[in-house]
Amino acid sequence: MTESAIDPGVLDRGHVRLTISGARATVVLDRPDQLNAQTPDTWRALREIGQNLAEEVRVVDVKAAGRAFSAGLDRRLFESAEVDGSPGLISLASRPVEQADADIAAFQQGFSWLRDPERVTIAAVQGHAIGAGFQLALACDMRVLASDAVFRMAETSLGLVPDLGGTLPLVQTVGYSRATEMCLTGRDVPAEEAARIGLANSVVEPDELEAATDRLADAVVQAPPGAVRETLALLSQAGEAEDPEQQLAAERAAQLRRLGELSGSTAPEQ
Repeated sequence: MTESAIDPGVLDRGHVRLTISGARATVVLDRPDQLNAQTPDTWRALREIGQNLAEEVRVVDVKAAGRAFSAGLDRRLFESAEVDGSPGLISLASRPVEQADADIAAFQQGFSWLRDPERVTIAAVQGHAIGAGFQLALACDMRVLASDAVFRMAETSLGLVPDLGGTLPLVQTVGYSRATEMCLTGRDVPAEEAARIGLANSVVEPDELEAATDRLADAVVQAPPGAVRETLALLSQAGEAEDPEQQLAAERAAQLRRLGELSGSTAPEQ
C-alpha cells in the first residue's frame, strides 16, 4: 500500500499529521491547544496509518506538536455520552459486551501496529505523556525523551485500567513490581528516572529532541531490512519465551532464513 491509500479526512478528524520521506515516516499528534488529548478519532487516524503504510517505510517517528506529548484521554470522554460521533466512556459501558469489546479492540489497533517487526518505531517525547500518551510511547520500540518529559500511568487512579496495550511493554521494560507501583500510585516518572529504569533510550535538552531522534532513525535504517525485521521479531518474543531452548530455536530459524536470503536460496524446512 502507499501513502495515497491513507484517507486524509480520517487524519484530519484525528488531528494527526503524516509525512513520508523515503524509508521514513513521521506521525505527529497535532492538537497542541488541548495538549494532544486523545479521542477515538485519534486512534482511528493512527490505525489508518498503520494499515496503509507502504512496505518501503522502515522507520516511523511518533511525535507531538506543542509543549506536551499527550495529556491522555480527552476529558469529554468522561463527561459526555458521545464525543465527535463516538461513544463516551459512560455509553460504552452500556453497550452489549461484544460490541464494547470490539470497540476497544479497534482502539487498541491504533497502537498495536507500532510493535510490528516490519518497521522500527521511535517516540520523541516532550512534556507530559499521561495515560494514553504514556501507552503510545510504550507502543514504540524506542523512546527519546526531552529533559522536561514526564510519564504517568493515570488510569487506575481514575477508576479505569490501561487498555491500549501499555501493560505488557511496561512490565517487560521495568519489571512487575515497578510497573505495579507506577500504575497503582499514578505517580510522575520524570525523564531522568525513565532513563535510569530503561523507559528511555536517551534524554536530551528540549531543543535537541528532533536532532537526537533524527540521528537514531538514521542509524537504525542503515542495517539490511530483513535483518532488522528478524531481529525485532526475536527481541519482541524473547520476554515471552517459556524456556531458553525456545528462544535458541527461534534464533536458529531466523538465522537460517537470513542466510538463505543472503545466498539467494531458500532456508531449509524446519
